[in-house]
Amino acid sequence: MPTITLTTGTIDYTDTGGDGAVLVLLHGVNMDASLWRRVVAELGPTVRCVCPTLPLGSHRRPMDRPELVTHRGVAALVGELLDALDLREVTLVANDWGGIQFLVADGPTDRIAGLALVACEAFDNFPPGKPGKAVAMSARLPGALWLSMQLQRFGWFRRAPGAWGWMSKYPIPDEVLDAWFRPAQQDRAIRRDLRTFALSTPPKAELRALPNRLASFDRPVLVAWAREDKLMPPSHGPRLAALFPRGRLIEIDDSYTLVPEDQPRRLAAELARFVTTEVRGPHP
Repeated sequence: MPTITLTTGTIDYTDTGGDGAVLVLLHGVNMDASLWRRVVAELGPTVRCVCPTLPLGSHRRPMDRPELVTHRGVAALVGELLDALDLREVTLVANDWGGIQFLVADGPTDRIAGLALVACEAFDNFPPGKPGKAVAMSARLPGALWLSMQLQRFGWFRRAPGAWGWMSKYPIPDEVLDAWFRPAQQDRAIRRDLRTFALSTPPKAELRALPNRLASFDRPVLVAWAREDKLMPPSHGPRLAALFPRGRLIEIDDSYTLVPEDQPRRLAAELARFVTTEVRGPHP
C-alpha cells in the first residue's frame, strides 16, 4: 500500500489509477480505506478511486503532529492530500465522518469539482448517535478508551444494539473489523490520536454557523441518506441537500449508516451517475 507524508504525519492510501474521473473516498472513526472496497470494485476501471486511511483510530502509523488530529485538522489533511497527489477535478465522497464540510466551507476548494455526503455527521449531530458519543465519553475517562477498544474483540459487543450494531444493517466480515480495531487495541499512540480526535468536537456555535458557510459551494452535491439510519437523523438528508445551490438528495433503502457496506452496488451506481451526468456533465 502506498504512503504519503503530510504535515500531520504519514498516511496509507489506495489508488486504482487511470485517467477516469477522480473520486476521493473518506471514512469515519475506527475504520480505514477498506470501507470502500466493495464500492471500488463495483465502480471498476472507468473511475479512479483514491482511498486514504485517515488518522481516526484505524491508522497504522501514529501521527507526527497529534495536535492536528481534529475535525478541522483532518479536513485540512484531505486538502493537503489533493495537492500532494496533484489530484484535479476531484469528487469528494464522505461516509459517517462529516468533518470534510469544513474543507468545503473554508477551502481551498479549487481542486474539488463535486461532493457526495453519504449518511454522515451534520448540523448538531457531532459526534453521531450513541456510538459516536460513547467514543467521545470514553476519551474523557482514564483507561476507558483502551477498555472500549479491547471489548471490540468480541462479536457480542460489536453487534450490540446502540453500539456498532447500529452502524451497519448487515454484519461486516470479522477480518475487516479485526483490521479496523487492531491498531487502537495494540498501540497507545494510535489511541492518543483517536482520543485527540474524539475530544475535538466543534463548539455548538461553530456547528450552528457551518451550514450558512456551506451555501457558497456552488458545485454539484449529492446527498445520499439511508432511510433506516439509526445514527443520522432522517431530516438531515433533505436539510443538507437544500443548503447547496446544486444539491440533490437520494434515499437508500435497506441500509444503516455504512451504506458502502450495506448497499455497495446501489451506492456505486449512484456515484457513477452523479460524476458522469452532474460533475463532468454540462454545466448550467
